[in-house]
Amino acid sequence: MSHKSPKDFFAPLAVGAPAPLREIPARPSRAIHFFDPSNPKMAAKVPAMVGTVDVLLGNLEDAVKADNKVAAREGLVKIASETDFGPTQLWTRINSLDSPWVLDDLITLVTEIGDKLDVVMVPKVQGPEDIHYVDRLLAQLEAKGGVQRPILIHAILETARGVANVEEIASASPRMQGISLGPADLAADRKMKTTRVGGGHPGYLVRQDPVDGDIHGQRTVFQQDLWHYTIAKMVDACAAAGIYPYYGPFGDITDVVAAEDQFRNAFLLGCVGTWSLHPKQIEIANRVFSPSVEDIKHARRVVAAMGDGTGAVMLDGKMEDDASLKQCLVLVDLAEELAAIDPKLKELYDAIEVD
Repeated sequence: MSHKSPKDFFAPLAVGAPAPLREIPARPSRAIHFFDPSNPKMAAKVPAMVGTVDVLLGNLEDAVKADNKVAAREGLVKIASETDFGPTQLWTRINSLDSPWVLDDLITLVTEIGDKLDVVMVPKVQGPEDIHYVDRLLAQLEAKGGVQRPILIHAILETARGVANVEEIASASPRMQGISLGPADLAADRKMKTTRVGGGHPGYLVRQDPVDGDIHGQRTVFQQDLWHYTIAKMVDACAAAGIYPYYGPFGDITDVVAAEDQFRNAFLLGCVGTWSLHPKQIEIANRVFSPSVEDIKHARRVVAAMGDGTGAVMLDGKMEDDASLKQCLVLVDLAEELAAIDPKLKELYDAIEVD
């Protein structure tokens, strides 16, 4: 196995390409809203969505028919060229690396709208070799197109081999921005017995023990989370590599309650955002992935009480120490990042009075 100097990790992979970032910017990305650039009706709504969602993603892969692939690519170039995205990031999901379209996706997008494109989402990533391939191509195309800042890479975790290699994927390149869970393709690859796109399953449960030995009596059932292990493993890999974890799609657009539950589970486990497949999911994601006023008030109280960050204090009958402080600073820092782009949140957070 060949090794290279750590110093070379941050050297451009092509002459004339921009230098890789040393740290991935903490830009809010609570909702990654997917749109089909080949759909004129959907594309026409994009300019009006700028500022209402953290990320707009032009989708070129699944959900775009084979005979619409070129139209989707060209449609994204047109939208990007004609739209001022302001605070909203522009991402794309390219076709899979084993497809006949992906090379043209990258060549066209990077050379024609590379200055507008923040992140390239790569589907069905199996291992670090997939990231290395895209990394080198992006560098060559950035140099060719005169792109001044590096386009980042986001991997989708949707195969069993990808899950097994998630730590290596997360640290494969300084371009790595984050990783999303892809529950539908992952379920199929694992041969899981669910046809749902995210969320739980009524058959995946634990049951209360029998009362007085009566196995047929009333026993409470607790539905379990099919995705807990995978999300937690992904979060660990991302945290260790200094990149960002995301929940992916929730397919039942009508069940906004279950979508909110799934998003909140991911948020509590450490994810910073989720995908949005319909505008109604944007509001849910923006709310769930923003700390509540109550959480920020408590976090600020702990920060104020801890002073220099050493020792321990009692607040409301609970002990708070340096570990508690670190947890609270995660929320306080996130609130500041979100307030910088969301005026309504800024107003709410600014109105908090710490006792």
